[in-house]
Amino acid sequence: MASLGLGGLNVSARRKSVPSRNAAVERRNLITVCRFSVKTLIDRSCFETIDDTSPEFNNFAAILEQILSHRLKGQITWFGYESPRSFWDYIRVACRKVSHNCICSIENMENVGSSRAKGRAWIRVALMEKHLSEYISTALRDFKTTRRFYEDGAIVLGEEANMLAGMLLGLNAIDFSFCLKGEGLDGSFPAVIDYTPYLKYTQSSDSISSDEEELRTLGSTGSEGSTPENIGPPFIMDENSWYNKCKRVEQKYRLALEQKGYLEELVRLRENQLSESVSQNKLLLQRIEDMDLAHKMEKEQLEYIIVELQDQL
Repeated sequence: MASLGLGGLNVSARRKSVPSRNAAVERRNLITVCRFSVKTLIDRSCFETIDDTSPEFNNFAAILEQILSHRLKGQITWFGYESPRSFWDYIRVACRKVSHNCICSIENMENVGSSRAKGRAWIRVALMEKHLSEYISTALRDFKTTRRFYEDGAIVLGEEANMLAGMLLGLNAIDFSFCLKGEGLDGSFPAVIDYTPYLKYTQSSDSISSDEEELRTLGSTGSEGSTPENIGPPFIMDENSWYNKCKRVEQKYRLALEQKGYLEELVRLRENQLSESVSQNKLLLQRIEDMDLAHKMEKEQLEYIIVELQDQL
């Protein structure tokens, strides 16, 4: 009986661990694919302008939409039913604190009706304004609102949320050009991720050697009168040719230049902000010193008045 009880406990523990494992794998997959999509967007921006026709952008928008919709709570109606929500309902509440935000302008767009379409319009506007990372960071810092809109196990409530805000920062170096009246804003269909560009199978050295041995065997048994002198070297497809390597190095160099320019601009901006903060700090210190001096003088005057009054008394 004891063994049966322990077996039942093990089965129940395994049943509980399967959903948590599946949720963790789902979160990890979405974050990993998002990182790959950001890299492909940055690489593509070195050669052409990113717009609505770019498959790299469409894939990134679908990935970000699924991340922000991951385990999103529904809205409870007056009759107790739960109606589905869009991630835009969360963004328009959590991103109100962003300075010069585009929330009101998107709410007032005439050609965008559904909540999902407004969320897709917000992604495009935030990318063109180079503020997408700032929006996401501000929303994630509002943990109370995030907890109100998402269930336990959501990506925006886990450790992956900090990685998301960091990886979106690189998109500020890209100049996007979108049409806010195109088919991409149609909210009647869900977002679908194309995983094909991110799938790559790397063949191990043991597998390559076994393939070469198999080719030699097939070549030797092709005809009985064949000799080793008639057998040519096995034909092996070389994907990493020198031309492709040069193109990759050139692409990485251009990407590094783009990132270098963006980081230099960011450093200049931070230096200006730091100098302004230092000057404001000096002004505040001067005001404090002036107030302290005035307070001391006022205190001395009051003490002198008190001494005079005591003498009169």
